Parts: sequence; C-alpha cells; structure tokens
Amino acid sequence: MYICLIFITISIGCLLKKHEESWLWHKRFAHMHMNHLNKLISNDLVIGLPKLKFEKEHVCEACQKGKQTRKSFKLKIFVSTSKPFELLHMDLFGPSRTMSIGENLYALVVVDDFSRYTLTIFLHSKGETYSEFKNLAKRLQNTCCRNIGAIRSDHGGEFQNEKFNNFCNKLGIFHNFFAPRTPPQNGVVERKNRSLEELVRTILSESSLPKCFWADAVSTTCYVMNQVLIRPILKKTPYELLNGRKPHIGHLKVFGWKCYILNNGQENLVKFDAKAEKGIFLGYTILYLAQNKRLTKIYIYFIQFLQD
Repeated sequence: MYICLIFITISIGCLLKKHEESWLWHKRFAHMHMNHLNKLISNDLVIGLPKLKFEKEHVCEACQKGKQTRKSFKLKIFVSTSKPFELLHMDLFGPSRTMSIGENLYALVVVDDFSRYTLTIFLHSKGETYSEFKNLAKRLQNTCCRNIGAIRSDHGGEFQNEKFNNFCNKLGIFHNFFAPRTPPQNGVVERKNRSLEELVRTILSESSLPKCFWADAVSTTCYVMNQVLIRPILKKTPYELLNGRKPHIGHLKVFGWKCYILNNGQENLVKFDAKAEKGIFLGYTILYLAQNKRLTKIYIYFIQFLQD
C-alpha cells in the first residue's frame, strides 16, 4: 500500500493583512524594532523584504517582557532648593571588609541639595545612625544657625524607625523616602558615594597605605571635594555656596606624603634628642592629622612637609 503526499505551498503573506504581515516580519527578525525594519526598506539593504510600512500600533507582549527597562531620569536644569540645608540627601555605605583605625565599618554620607556640600560621619554599626544624625542636626543649628528642612533617604532600618521618626517630627523635618529598588531617585548621594569610593581607592593605591586608613582617606577626599568641585548650574564651589566666600586651597597637601612632626610634649626630650619625628600625612582636622611612624599613634600636629 502506497501513500501519496502532495505538498502545496501557500504564500502566507497573501492570506494576511498588511499590518499582520508587518508583525509577522517583526517576529521573523527576532522582534527587532520597527524603526530598524523601516530603515532596511528605505535604504534597500536586504533582498526579499516586502515594501511594507512597519508601525507599532499595539504593544508586543513578548517585547515588553524581554526588553522593558527602567526609564532614565532626566537631568535637572534648575536648582530645586533656594538655601543650604533645605534638603539633605542621606545614605549609608558599608560595611567595609576592613575596620578603620577608629574601629568603624560604615560611613554616613550627607549631601546638601543646594550647595552639594558633603559631610561624612563614620559609624561602628548601623544602630549609631540615629544618634549621629541627632548630633549633626544640633551642630548645624549651633554653628551654621540653620535648621534642616527635609531629608531624603532609602527605607533602610537605620532611617525608618520610631526614634528617627519622632525626632524628625519634633524638629519639623520632613522625611522623604524614595521608592524601593530605585536608587536614581536618590541619585545625588549615590553619585557622591561613587566619587568618594573611586577617589579613596586611587589615593590609597598611590600612597601604598593599608586599607585600614580608608576612613581617613574618605574624610580627606570629602574635604577636598567641598573646596574644589563646581556645583552644576550655579557654577560655584560648595564651600562658597555655604560660607559666602571663596575657599583658600594653598594649604592642601598630598595624602600619604612623608612629613616631619614637631615633638610638642608627647615625649620627654633630653638635650640632644631630635626635635621632630617622621610621619605620614593622613588628612585635615583643626591643623593636620598625621601618624607618627615610630609610635604608631595618630595625633594632631604642626607639620613641616618635605615639599609644598
């Protein structure tokens, strides 16, 4: 018994409407964008593609599932705030795998929206965030005579808790949370974190200092950025926007440089002992912060540098 099979070739395009045929070609081209298909036709780059007008008159479900991305945030062309500390952006980065000299693992980064002036506070644990922010609010009020208007942070437990909420309500601070898994909404401080980490990684690599000095490097980098960065749109440095005068930067030194530390009473000197010790420059405090190599301790000193 023999079975005869007869194959009949039917052009599918003849049985479809034009818009249905265009979507068929969209699927044949692995769901390529319609605009690209139109370019192929208009520039006559392929053979066999019918002269159709590819339009996206409805949503392709497969494309939405496979290609959908988060919409990018547009850059602001205006300043949202009118004075310093009207809005503070806050974020916590860490824990660091290496404990700092001060036994800290976290860093609280606070950025003023108006001036972009940045403050860094180092913490041993996340639980210290509330007490440190409370001290910061009082310090700003006493030294700068300014009250905090609003703060913006994520929904982390260190920011969203009863103590934090009660303190903000008591001082009239509006606490604004951004949507979960949407870091661009807090992009000001997120970008600042990235800049700090990159620069700290760079200066630690150049100075060949151990990673336990990361907090000193962060503090130094933040200090320098406040002096020399340019605030977009306003075209001024954060220091000038906050203090009303241009910063003097002649005192800036290279992190990790060798320096001489005057012995001002830490040790008992006899008549012909050296009056200075070699040290390593670690940052700026009231004067300068340096490490005495021989004593392996960190002090505030008057320092004479090998180079200016």
